[in-house]
Amino acid sequence: MTLDPIKLNDGRKVIRIPSIAFGTGSALRGRDAVEYVVQAIYAGFSHIDTAQAYQNESSTGAALKETGIARNDVWITTKFYYLGPSGLNVRDALVESLSRMSLEYVDLYLIHSPPPNIPETWGEMEMTLKEGLTKSIGVSNFNVEQLELLMMDASVVPAVNQILFNPYQLGEMLPVLQYCKEHGIVVEAYGPLTSITKAPDGPVDAPVKKAADRLKATPAQVLLLWVRQKGCVIVTTSSKAERLEEYLGIAELGPLTDEEMRAIDEAGLKGAPRSLLQFIKTPRSTLKWIRVLLMVFAFSFLSYSTFMRQYGSGLIKDVLSIVSWVLVSLALVQAVLFKLSAEPAL
Repeated sequence: MTLDPIKLNDGRKVIRIPSIAFGTGSALRGRDAVEYVVQAIYAGFSHIDTAQAYQNESSTGAALKETGIARNDVWITTKFYYLGPSGLNVRDALVESLSRMSLEYVDLYLIHSPPPNIPETWGEMEMTLKEGLTKSIGVSNFNVEQLELLMMDASVVPAVNQILFNPYQLGEMLPVLQYCKEHGIVVEAYGPLTSITKAPDGPVDAPVKKAADRLKATPAQVLLLWVRQKGCVIVTTSSKAERLEEYLGIAELGPLTDEEMRAIDEAGLKGAPRSLLQFIKTPRSTLKWIRVLLMVFAFSFLSYSTFMRQYGSGLIKDVLSIVSWVLVSLALVQAVLFKLSAEPAL
């Protein structure tokens, strides 16, 4: 399966987007990414996907400098993160990103997630393109309705829509894939290894293993092949050099057969398994608030039970004491789950 660059819809005939990218989100979010970006470039990645929200653009830029890679030999994507009326506008945010990375331009600038005023924000994106601060513009996490709203007043069609995409998202994302195909929008897929990292032991595992056995490949490689054969750019990451080599190794493998693609599709449409791991992988902000509420209730009960131990009856104070310690225990367990909810180092 070749990893040939993919032509975008913006008329650039020479420069094409590399079909596999190293992402600096997930486990690298908010961390110094120098070591890992350098490792990715040395492994053979020529597409680095970062974002203002990842809080590691500076270290991404430092890594580019450390490798000495020529600017024309690496594709840099970053993303605008809407912070509300008091935040930076699209252009100023990009200027700051360029300064952090010591670059004159990025190859691709995306809206990280749909903002409240999509047409206005897209108009600002178009201005950064005209100014030469970016070579292409696109979006991320847009559904069909949001794409349609953007397109109503757009002068430039988004070059890319980056979405969470893997076999378990197939059913949800089919309309998005179809819309993007009809309008020449390239789909980038982040989270392609979800069935391994977040939802193991599900229906996708069996057809993936069967294909891996035939190709003498790993399950991760089969999942990346599946994404590429859907026509998508792969966005993946790992802190381990051997994993990066494994991912790039799909270029040496043959394609999945039509039967294997259908089997993975059908398994994915059955949905991911529901398990404790699924709960662990719920959004960290939700887990944080659950923990806060548990702690509030726990300490409220502890305070009340302390009062009742002095002034209440035996049965009531025993019940309150038990409830208090149960809530404290639940809060501690939830704190552990919160810790585990970080992306694993692949």
